[in-house]
Amino acid sequence: MSDQHDIVELISLNRKLLAAIDGKDWGTYVDLCDADLTAFEPEAVGHLVKGLEFHRFYFDLEKEGPRQSTISSPHVRLVGDVAVVTYTRLTQFIGIDGEPQTATAEETRIWHHTDGSWRHIHFHRSTN
Repeated sequence: MSDQHDIVELISLNRKLLAAIDGKDWGTYVDLCDADLTAFEPEAVGHLVKGLEFHRFYFDLEKEGPRQSTISSPHVRLVGDVAVVTYTRLTQFIGIDGEPQTATAEETRIWHHTDGSWRHIHFHRSTN
């Protein structure tokens, strides 16, 4: 497998992951993520979150309306069987006032290539 092929695949997997998050598709999220996923994200208020249960809470909330995420300025760095994918995430949604809005976040997602496929193992998300 070439580096360019891996880069294209990893960006595609990231898009699929964000679509699962936006659409609250728990099954796809679990398929892409390692059971021992770790994360630093605003919802964890400075704590390292381990496993998937913390994230499941947000998937189980009633859907607020349509959401769409766009990956801007992606960069992929391959280090052996690990990939570091960084980008700015633009999330479009309808605000409480009924008007379209866009939120931004800087994300770093770590993927591990094991058993012939990539698994999402860690992420760090910062919001403005």
